Amino acid sequence: MSVPSSNPSSSSSVSLRMVLILGLLSAIGPFAIDMYLPALPQIGASLDAPVGAVQASLTAFFIALGVGQPVFGSLSDMWGRKNPLYLGLVIFVLASIGCALAQDIHTLVILRFVQGLGAAAGMAIPRAVVRDLHTGHEAARMMSLLMLVFSVSPILAPLAGSGVIAIGGWRLVFWAVTMAAVLGLAAMVRGLPETRDAAARLSSSVSDALKAYALLMRDWHYLGLVFIGACALAGFFVYLAGSPFVLINHYGLSTTQYSVAFALNAVAFIGSAQFTGALGKRFGLVNVVKVAASASGVVMASLLAYYLLGGEKLAVLIGLYFVASALMGLVIPTTSVLALEEHGEIAGTASALLGTLQMLTGAVAMQVVGVFSNGKPLPMVIGMAAGALCGVLLTWITLGGDNRTTRAADAQD
Repeated sequence: MSVPSSNPSSSSSVSLRMVLILGLLSAIGPFAIDMYLPALPQIGASLDAPVGAVQASLTAFFIALGVGQPVFGSLSDMWGRKNPLYLGLVIFVLASIGCALAQDIHTLVILRFVQGLGAAAGMAIPRAVVRDLHTGHEAARMMSLLMLVFSVSPILAPLAGSGVIAIGGWRLVFWAVTMAAVLGLAAMVRGLPETRDAAARLSSSVSDALKAYALLMRDWHYLGLVFIGACALAGFFVYLAGSPFVLINHYGLSTTQYSVAFALNAVAFIGSAQFTGALGKRFGLVNVVKVAASASGVVMASLLAYYLLGGEKLAVLIGLYFVASALMGLVIPTTSVLALEEHGEIAGTASALLGTLQMLTGAVAMQVVGVFSNGKPLPMVIGMAAGALCGVLLTWITLGGDNRTTRAADAQD
């Protein structure tokens, strides 16, 4: 299925424009995370808040992303894809303005939760749009292009955040993400068509959404694929929450140096994600997940062994996690495609549940590791390695008996 174009010869440019718009919408939430990271120590000092309370503002955002995605996913099946996106972006803009004006950490945490609810629309719905348009390796190719735009955030946002903080302090970060959301709204109005037709919307209701969630929660193959991606993301979220304190306070990096170090992971993720479509077409999406997830487990186990044996070199942490990030770039978009490909009629709901389970898994991982965090690398590395190794276990439980190099959806494309 594809979105009709008034000019057939322009279909490729329309597709590229949609990828850019969907990538921007998907990146608004991560932008509000990644741009915010270099400001965490400054926020604690400004609001006289301890490390745990400042990290709670990050955790609240992730929890809201998880809670909000089922709501917006179901709404996108009932109302179409665009109207829930409008609603989410408006909520995000209003909450971002509130965050910029917050005078204490408790208010900031609450408003970050509301901001995360708004950002949930941009996380859940673009994946459903991809599923509306494609399945199989074509969907993997479009998802990887989406990841290319989406992943610009962790490259540019920390660097931009450092610059913004240097100019106007941490509050200016929230004014910047407000403008990014307004830009997303404008781009959506001008360039994003509706991909959920009226007939499909009429057949969707609240009771249908509840039935869909019940169906998905009984689909062990779907859940296995979701949690393979969730484990990979959980390790990343642990790094996300701990790395500002480890790299800046423990290793002594400046905020700009930290931003560059953090951006290297995104470069690895982006670069590898661009090969998911081609690798999936040649070897099968299932085999791509098996190999990449297993290799990621080996890399993270090696990093953990290094720190357990007393290693302390920052170059080892950055280098091995660079490799692990590249492998995640193959695992995360591919498992998303495989999880959604058999649920096209409820793609919005399936995408939302996927996002919810992955965000909540990441939030729980951050909170658990946060209890043991002491500003040193080892607790963070333990959490990162645990996520990768759980992902390996789930990969072989879920896909170990699947030796197909192609799936039905691949053949359709």
